Amino acid sequence: MTGAWGWDLLIGVVIALLVTWAALIATLALVRPRKSLLREALRLLPDVLRLVRRLAADATLPRGVRVRLGLLLAYLAIPIDLVPDFIPVLGYADDAIIITAVLRSVVRRAGLSAVRRHWPGTDDGFAVLCRLTGLAAPDATP
Repeated sequence: MTGAWGWDLLIGVVIALLVTWAALIATLALVRPRKSLLREALRLLPDVLRLVRRLAADATLPRGVRVRLGLLLAYLAIPIDLVPDFIPVLGYADDAIIITAVLRSVVRRAGLSAVRRHWPGTDDGFAVLCRLTGLAAPDATP
C-alpha cells in the first residue's frame, strides 16, 4: 500500500480493529435485552459481580469456565468500554449484555446448580438473573 512495511502493518491493524469494533457494536445492538430486562440487569449488577468473582475462584469448575470468567472480570475492570458511555442506551448496556452472554456460556458448561450455589443475592434476584440470561430456573417446589 504505502511501500513501507511498518506503515502497512499499522494501517492493517487499525483497519482490523475498526472492523472488529463495528462487528461488536452490531452484535450488541442485535442481542440487547428488552428495556425492562435491562433495568433489572442494572439493579442486579453488584450481586452479579460477586457471583462472577465467586465462580471464577471455584476450583471445582472446568478451567475453560474460570478462564471466561477471569476475562470477563478483566474486561469489567478496564475503564475502556466497547461502546462509549455517552452513546444512549448501548453505552451503559454493553456491560450487561456481555455479562449475560458469558453467564449463559458458564451455565451451559458448569450447570445452573453451580451458579445457584454461588449466588449472593435473594431468591427473587436469582429468578431475575435466570430470566435475563434466558435460563430455566430450577423448580422451587420441594
